[in-house]
Amino acid sequence: MIQTIALHPATGAAPGSGGTRCQGCREGATPLFPFSFAYQPIVDLATRSIWAHEALVRGPQGEGALTVLEQVTADNRYRFDQDCRVTAISTASRLGMDTRLSINFLPQAVYRPEICIRTTLEAAGKYNIPLDRIVFEVTEGERVTDGPWLAAILTEYQRCGFLTAIDDFGAGFAGLTLLADFQPDIVKLDMSLVRNVDSSRPRQAIARGILRMCEELAITVIAEGIETAGERDFFTHEGVSLMQGYLFARPRFEGVARAQDIFGN
Repeated sequence: MIQTIALHPATGAAPGSGGTRCQGCREGATPLFPFSFAYQPIVDLATRSIWAHEALVRGPQGEGALTVLEQVTADNRYRFDQDCRVTAISTASRLGMDTRLSINFLPQAVYRPEICIRTTLEAAGKYNIPLDRIVFEVTEGERVTDGPWLAAILTEYQRCGFLTAIDDFGAGFAGLTLLADFQPDIVKLDMSLVRNVDSSRPRQAIARGILRMCEELAITVIAEGIETAGERDFFTHEGVSLMQGYLFARPRFEGVARAQDIFGN
């Protein structure tokens, strides 16, 4: 565990100096600016069911994610990250979601994981969502300057009972080095490896290598960005049953998918 901790990104205070909750967590439940979520299903082809829904930030009327993210600054990033977690959970509860819920988080907004996770724990308890039904995703493509620190964050989340995932695996800067420091519960293959994989021998070789590595490390693989039957069939043949993409369903603004809509059963 890293011993030197950065000052709080919003207040400049040393972590823990305000007790068990930082100032950002105590500022109230009203988000800094309005936003909501669309939810895209992750399907399990083996059981013809919906395994999870990923929460994707949107504007209050369903506007694209950029309209929200362009309002995030270094000064409000921590509060925005906390707001996203609570809003994703409360909206999922309101919609009656009975699958896992996958939430993206900003590692740069976490200054002390055991403190910063408490708002999420409280929200999960308030809305009666079991912790093992919440997945925290971090994008491998983000420039995380301290791999061991990211590993410490994810380790704490696992200790609390959450599932952890590395998103866009194979597209970013951390890659295999991150896996050497930390083994998440889930790896989501980047769509750049998925696209046209059924007709690309190099992509097939790389995908198979990642699949074998994850099998040895007991990491579940999700193929994301599936758009064609050929892409689906390649991964099905390779033993991947969890997939996400437009072939199955697009994100639904403030809505959840139903298995019968996807599989017809």
